[in-house]
Amino acid sequence: MSATTDQPPLRIVPFRVPTARLALKPVSTSQGLLDGAWWPRSRDLTHELSALADVLDPLWGRITRIAVNPRYWPAVPRRLPVNGHVVRIGWFTRELDPHKILLLSHTAGLWDLLVIPPETSAPAAARLMAAASESAGPLTTASALMAAEQALHGSSVADRDQDSEETREDEGGALSYPVAVARSSRLITGM
Repeated sequence: MSATTDQPPLRIVPFRVPTARLALKPVSTSQGLLDGAWWPRSRDLTHELSALADVLDPLWGRITRIAVNPRYWPAVPRRLPVNGHVVRIGWFTRELDPHKILLLSHTAGLWDLLVIPPETSAPAAARLMAAASESAGPLTTASALMAAEQALHGSSVADRDQDSEETREDEGGALSYPVAVARSSRLITGM
């Protein structure tokens, strides 16, 4: 006897790196002021939020609102289509830390993410992502975490944050090579 199958042969599909660079605390962790960190590739908030929501919607439930501080974003859209629904975006200059983003899901709650400037060096971004996604902390604000990174490691974040346009021209945009991040995180994507 011989057996035949009607299934097509396997095909090779190239690996696609997730578009959002993200590190989140473990699911059971509720300590600290941050739930993780996000390292966008550019200052194009419309494009970057779409990629972030694509990753987080399946994990956290449908994201319905996002709040940002417009200090480091050239344009803040009012609405953004994501995964077949519209996400409303608000901006707050005094009430919201400029290095943080708030995401709201009616099904699962509110999350605070450290926003690492796109022009940050890969080693500095890895340290910040690890610190923000540690299961035991940090018990500090997003801006305090950024200031601590600058104090400990020099100008890798703050100086580059101020000169973002020059940095992008000199370096050709955000870095795209892999970086190892915190082992304690429940999710690390797009590095």
